[in-house]
Amino acid sequence: MRIAVLALQGAFIEHEQVLQRLGAETVEIRQLRDWQAGPYDALVLPGGESTVQMRLLRELGLLEPIRQAIAGGLPVLGTCAGMILLSNGYLGTMDIRVRRNAYGRQLGSFHTVGAVDGIGTDVPMTFIRAPYIEEVLSADCRAIAEVDGHIVAARQGHQIATAFHPELDDDTRLHQLLISLC
Repeated sequence: MRIAVLALQGAFIEHEQVLQRLGAETVEIRQLRDWQAGPYDALVLPGGESTVQMRLLRELGLLEPIRQAIAGGLPVLGTCAGMILLSNGYLGTMDIRVRRNAYGRQLGSFHTVGAVDGIGTDVPMTFIRAPYIEEVLSADCRAIAEVDGHIVAARQGHQIATAFHPELDDDTRLHQLLISLC
């Protein structure tokens, strides 16, 4: 199993380490030729800075090929900035409206434990300058986790989006879910 990890900026190495522990081969996507070396069984859009990542996706010619692959059913896990990239106004493959930096600056970062539908209870959630989902925009998309009344994870078909960073904790259930979609 080959999983592409967007490696333009942000917390991509930690995702690679989790996926490799689960037996997947990971391929860093830094340029169009990396993407064209596919096919890939899944894609991870990591945390980082969504504006920078979106600008680089455009400049490197990756935006449309990645958008088309996701729209065509490629399983994808978008975390934090990756969730923003999946949302309306960005890649637009997931029917969600996201509030960027909803939990404030770096000092607003926190850790909690909660339930994620389809995953289980006691899922560790590490939030770093995190967004949250303001609204799920279609019946095809559903909220799968909330914290303090805010949607922090959603799923639409083969797309999983989280406001938190599952790669920063020892729990591998979200990455296992991604692999199960392949």
